Amino acid sequence: MNDKPQQFASDNYSGICPEALDYTVKANHHHEFAYGADHWTEKATNLLRELFETDCDVYFVFNGTAANSLALSSLCQSYHSIICHEVAHVETDECGAPEFFSNGSKILLGSGENGKLNPQIIEELVLKRTDIHYPKPKVVSVTQATEVGTVYQKEELLKIREVCEKHSLKVHMDGARLANALAWLKIKPKEITWQCGIDVLCFGGTKNGLAVGETVIFFDRKLAEDFGYRCKQAGQLASKMRFLAAPWVGLLNDKVWLKNAAHANACAEKLEHQLANLPNIKIMFPRQANSVFVQMPMPVIDRLRANGWHFYTFIAVGGVRLMCSWDTTEESIEQFVADIKAAL
Repeated sequence: MNDKPQQFASDNYSGICPEALDYTVKANHHHEFAYGADHWTEKATNLLRELFETDCDVYFVFNGTAANSLALSSLCQSYHSIICHEVAHVETDECGAPEFFSNGSKILLGSGENGKLNPQIIEELVLKRTDIHYPKPKVVSVTQATEVGTVYQKEELLKIREVCEKHSLKVHMDGARLANALAWLKIKPKEITWQCGIDVLCFGGTKNGLAVGETVIFFDRKLAEDFGYRCKQAGQLASKMRFLAAPWVGLLNDKVWLKNAAHANACAEKLEHQLANLPNIKIMFPRQANSVFVQMPMPVIDRLRANGWHFYTFIAVGGVRLMCSWDTTEESIEQFVADIKAAL
């Protein structure tokens, strides 16, 4: 990582938050039942039910690709299709996993400003063809927060739900950064999940302070039938499940998940404000979560990389994506901005 103690390439670069690490150690003190029969998994599951204020089915998997792909495969058959935004993670960064685990369900790409699916586009894709020669649309997948750092408002999700109910579509939410969206919206988790018609949620922990582990939450419990078998077949059933579940207890207790996300968002806001005042730097999308997307001259990008800074450009839709994390410091922001100024 050269001489930079922190980077802005990804919130995956950050370490484990102290609370999650503490509960990992606690789970290591005694023998426990295996394959999710332990009390840590039970406790984490109950805490998630309390958080979302509903009796949902909860599964712990290793990563986001598995969470999204297995969740989507539980909602459709091979002759169905999945509608998502053209820059959604399930389309651009899952290496075909949703198609693989669903035995070939086709992904249909929709559009919409700032990374959000437009309800009208969803309906157009559904009605584009209705004959038996075309894969029948069955699922809509929304990303919250989106791949460009914007956040669906409650009203936007309700409009999507209206279209989905009209055409008997299930709704999946990729919530890898749902915590950041909730920190920005300042509303209860239920208000932008099951109360907006989300059937299945993939709630991310890795990007918010965990070492590993995401949850798949079925608000419509009927859809969870045999999901445990999917996890086992896909190599996602951890024998020592407590080490996936216990860190969630640390994250969920005392709203650590929300504090971590709010800190990351606040750091992104500071970074955005400093960059917005620089010449030849253009903010590309509204900053609503923990990312800042900017356009900057190529010589500046080259100079920053030569100075040891890491960031992605292929993800950034023509610009640079800068991510802040639960542990981002103001000193790191100042150092990065100072190097940009020098490069300019």
